[in-house]
Amino acid sequence: MSRISRIEIDDSALPPPTPEMEQERRVAIFDLLEDNAFTVPARDGQPVPPGPFVLTLAMREGRLVFDVMTEAKSKVAEFHLAMGPFRQVVKDYFQICESYFEAVKRLPPGQIEAIDMARRGIHNEGARTLQERLEGKADLDIDTARRLFTLICALVPQG
Repeated sequence: MSRISRIEIDDSALPPPTPEMEQERRVAIFDLLEDNAFTVPARDGQPVPPGPFVLTLAMREGRLVFDVMTEAKSKVAEFHLAMGPFRQVVKDYFQICESYFEAVKRLPPGQIEAIDMARRGIHNEGARTLQERLEGKADLDIDTARRLFTLICALVPQG
């Protein structure tokens, strides 16, 4: 599979993320760029450049936008996903992250581990939802989907 070599987040219309979410975002970007699998299938009989790709994630008119280009700035694809299928899992993810960040400050390791396991489960659910929503548009492995889900959460206003 091809890969993402650079990722850009267009969050210009959003309030600044919390310090914890900003840290999650930095880690997700770092991990994503270190190891990912991402390709766009051929469409309309046109071959797709093999990558690596530059991916810009944005929220426009309430829709999640994936803008995929080659490193030479040639447009590969742009697709818009409705946020409806993500709403509940994103809400659950924010809640469990908040619980986790609070737990790290005051609970013993055993309780932190239990909350972290729940957080990973919700994170996996979000990644699977993303893979399903991208079916036919982009192919990505579960680890790439997990990291992209974290970045999608960074585009959703909290509260």
